Amino acid sequence: MAKGFASTNDLEEKVVSFTQLGEGLYAFTAQGDPNTGVIVGDDGVMVIDAQATPKMAASVIGHIRRVTDKPIKYVVLSHYHAVRVLGASAYGAEQVIASDATRSLIVERGKEDWDSEYGRFPRLFSAAETIPGLTWPTMTFPRKMSIYLGRRRVDLMHLGRGHTAGDIVAWVPDAGVMFSGDLVEYHSACYCGDAHFADWPKTLDAIAEFNPTALVPGRGDALVQRDQVGDGLKLTRDFLTTLYGSVSESAAKGLSLKDAFDRANAAMAPRFGNFAIFDHCMPFNVARAYDEASGLAHPRIWTAERDQDMWARLQG
Repeated sequence: MAKGFASTNDLEEKVVSFTQLGEGLYAFTAQGDPNTGVIVGDDGVMVIDAQATPKMAASVIGHIRRVTDKPIKYVVLSHYHAVRVLGASAYGAEQVIASDATRSLIVERGKEDWDSEYGRFPRLFSAAETIPGLTWPTMTFPRKMSIYLGRRRVDLMHLGRGHTAGDIVAWVPDAGVMFSGDLVEYHSACYCGDAHFADWPKTLDAIAEFNPTALVPGRGDALVQRDQVGDGLKLTRDFLTTLYGSVSESAAKGLSLKDAFDRANAAMAPRFGNFAIFDHCMPFNVARAYDEASGLAHPRIWTAERDQDMWARLQG
């Protein structure tokens, strides 16, 4: 039986958790839905990833207001994907911050990505009509930017390509806590449709060098101890290397994309098949891995039309 397209059949509301990782440090998580990080400083709040719509962001704001009445000064975009950024207007932040590369990707493919993700994740786009338009960063940087929330410093860093070409992490040195965006996932499938497979493991190495005491992944539970952080990094790496190893082998043998997909599913499902959004991600993941293994360095743009065509070919 053909599977429903992407996450269109996933209509059940998730249970939200608001986990404290340290003084003034929180993770808004929801059973495999996109996470949001919250950093409270002396004079204001920074939010890491904004949710998909202003209505979805309102839930985050409600949890923030239970722990602080300080103004939300900064919204940080870990990357450009619509489910992460289109709710940014709800926060009324002074600045919206992203990497230079993320801004370039919004220019290149922001509208196409919005249309694509809206079709894939209808539940995450509650009250989509309230989105005022593409979210544009007001501040960007090439590699590193430090923001001070009073005495608390937050280092925003582009450590390398991975989930996208523009991923950044937020590092809070006084607590040893990192917010990784979708560079790290925990018991959730990595979405690799815009990935750089050759670079992503090296970026994970760069994250590991910080030896975080806690880490907020892009999806999945907050990792509140060093051994959990290590487990999250290992699971993410294993997911990526198993996937790309299988697909690159298929490409080298001249097998079709469909054959590569079937072989990758057989390799991945026994260990990762119960991860959140696994079935959703696999066709997009295999398509991108096949392209990179075939020499296409820059990920092709996903459109609503390309999504449907690829899904019918591989997962239909």
